[in-house]
Amino acid sequence: MSIIGNPISSITGANKKKGLNIIIVGCGKVGSALIKQLDKEGHEITVIDQNASRVSEITNQYDIMGVVGNGASYSVQMEANIQAADLIIAVTASDELNLLCCTIAKRTSECAAIARVRTPDYSREADYLKEKLGLAMIINPELLAANEMARILYLPTALEVNAFADNHVELVKFKIPEGNILTNKAIKDLSPSVINSDVLICVVERDGEVFIPYGNFVLRAKDTISFASTKKNTLEFLHKVGFNTNQVEDTIIIGGGTETYYLASLLLSKGIQVKIIEIDRARCEELTSLLPKAIIINGDGTDEDLLREEGIENSESVVPLTGIDEENIILTLYANQVSHAKVITKIDRTNFRQVIKTLDLDSVIFPQYLTCEKIIAYVRAKQNSMGCDIETLYHLFDDKVEAIEFKIDQESAVTNTPIMDLKLKKDLLICFIHRNGKVITPSGSDEIKVGDTVMIVTTNTGFNDILDILDK
Repeated sequence: MSIIGNPISSITGANKKKGLNIIIVGCGKVGSALIKQLDKEGHEITVIDQNASRVSEITNQYDIMGVVGNGASYSVQMEANIQAADLIIAVTASDELNLLCCTIAKRTSECAAIARVRTPDYSREADYLKEKLGLAMIINPELLAANEMARILYLPTALEVNAFADNHVELVKFKIPEGNILTNKAIKDLSPSVINSDVLICVVERDGEVFIPYGNFVLRAKDTISFASTKKNTLEFLHKVGFNTNQVEDTIIIGGGTETYYLASLLLSKGIQVKIIEIDRARCEELTSLLPKAIIINGDGTDEDLLREEGIENSESVVPLTGIDEENIILTLYANQVSHAKVITKIDRTNFRQVIKTLDLDSVIFPQYLTCEKIIAYVRAKQNSMGCDIETLYHLFDDKVEAIEFKIDQESAVTNTPIMDLKLKKDLLICFIHRNGKVITPSGSDEIKVGDTVMIVTTNTGFNDILDILDK
């Protein structure tokens, strides 16, 4: 066991705002993504990993402390100063190690604990484990990714579909094609027959620049827009502007890992036909038992002849989940070339994100970002000092925009005041208020009440509580 980096007490400076003291166990893809974002947001971070070179690399890259050792060891946690920690996040490759890390931390200190748990058996028992072990959160990247992919396949017109208000509201992203009814129209001039008062265009991206649009904003062909609405109004709006709103009828999933199991289960429950191509025969036998309604093909999913034989040219959707980013990208490009299928590309690495964007891969899912957003939402809520929690957080348009849903637990400067009288920050929209099961697209006369959840989109970043929307 060895310590790398500066001791916690010395990690200060003008570039650091007051944050939480956080221990992260595991320096893999998710751990690294968490470190990057949490360090950016001003938290004091200590990382634990058994790989000395990886710890050295990441402590040199960020102003954090590193401990080389087993994160489930009491002495290693003490060396990392667990008793001063506000939060421990265990994101190693082992579910059991993550749960053990959190259990020891909870017995040793008063910190909150988050464990990454991916195995389906454990995920089915997540609520029980969370309660019995006293965890703040159990998070499953594969299940999060599967849910995101399923939402897109239920609405294949969309590039992204983000869920809010207990799935009552969706934030849907799509690109405006040439000649569409929306082109060259100011938002305020769109007639009620096209866009009703319960559909709110929240974000527009044009030539790499992002706008929070107001009524006089003119939409153009090739703009990528995100709008917020209920599921019913989403379908109605997209239908009116000329898009297909039917869910896919079938899909081919290439690769038979855990994500495939989760995604296939979701799709089959909606009556979507699922065909899985997996090269490992033993895994095929497992999937046949786990997913009796799916068609399981034992073969190489990167074999062009096999893909044609299994009907890729006529499939309505294709999802490469091979576990290798390069293979997933090539399979996406191939499917786009030989079919009109809706294709979703899952990518684990993010260091070539801008290059990937130029490939025009349609819908792209980054599981570690989904995981980070869930954890960061919790961290921000824990850090704030007033009565509200962050229920949901998404980073949109290459992190240029944040969409945040706040739960309002007590009265404040934003409650019981007409929205038109609130001095809001620039580049910010209040998209909806969710009250007693009802979704309100707010007008200037609407007020935020205790018990509401409120969703905002903004190009400002780092909001911890609802008061941050005010221009003080």
